[in-house]
Amino acid sequence: MNNKPLHIVLADDDDDDRLLFTEALEETSIAATVTTFDNGVDLMAYLISDEPLPDIIFLDLNMPLMNGEECLRDIRNEPDLKRIPIIIYSTSLDLDKVKTLRKRGANYYIQKPAYFHQLKMVLQRSIESVMEEGEKTAQEADFVIK
Repeated sequence: MNNKPLHIVLADDDDDDRLLFTEALEETSIAATVTTFDNGVDLMAYLISDEPLPDIIFLDLNMPLMNGEECLRDIRNEPDLKRIPIIIYSTSLDLDKVKTLRKRGANYYIQKPAYFHQLKMVLQRSIESVMEEGEKTAQEADFVIK
């Protein structure tokens, strides 16, 4: 990896989940800055603004105003945004939904772990995978990161 910290965006409506995400990421070996949003509308407004684009987007599925699936669709339909890797970050693990999200362009899927040490491991693993694979969607067997 280069010396420049990654710019990671997290969209999640749960205050505690945003805090835990940020704290867990700080405890990994990945140098990153995190910008957070509590809904998809604010995320999309940020992405189409003049702000620098993130290196990776983590998207919760169940958010008010605009959910993660709607954000995924809009990001993948926007030429300037469609190459940004997207990792779905959700409490649920509906395998039919997981397959749909993969087909719609998500790069990886993380079910939010119950324990902090697991969260650190899946964040490290998912970010390293994205950095290795770039904008490619993971193979079906590797799509859900545990």
